[in-house]
Amino acid sequence: MTGADTAIPQQAPETSACPGCGAVLAVVPGLVGTHAGASASCAGLFAVTVRGLREEAGQDVRAASLLRVSTDAYDAQHLVPGGPAAAPVRLCLELERSVDHARSAALGSRVDDAAPRDLTAPERWTTTVADLAADLDVVDLPALVRAWADAVWADWAPAHDRLRAAADTALTG
Repeated sequence: MTGADTAIPQQAPETSACPGCGAVLAVVPGLVGTHAGASASCAGLFAVTVRGLREEAGQDVRAASLLRVSTDAYDAQHLVPGGPAAAPVRLCLELERSVDHARSAALGSRVDDAAPRDLTAPERWTTTVADLAADLDVVDLPALVRAWADAVWADWAPAHDRLRAAADTALTG
């Protein structure tokens, strides 16, 4: 047996749990966090996963809409404590009130003002961006984004009454 025949044990990559969604992801050395409430690896995975939508959004209304919903789902899982729960309010507007992404974006400051600031995020999430990324090779992105947004909204069920009231305030305020 020679040194070339000896198997070199592979070291498992370092992992960390995202403080927002709880996804356990490999730590990417040198990757800088770009999203408050999320680990750098989670924010990086989200950016890579929706890159195609981001590139197409300027020319494709459907891509822009999917990008808005995916961003709101991601943001709803990565709230900053004490900050406005605007992302779950926007999910309510988009999923339950059928507000299109352009109108939802235009309501920006009204949503921020109406959004509760004292909500506690769910302890566990049904689906995270890691699940979305893992399924991309077998399910198309639009279906994954819609299912993810629906799951995130469902995970917020204990706060639905307050989030719906905030959405209605933003619409009528």
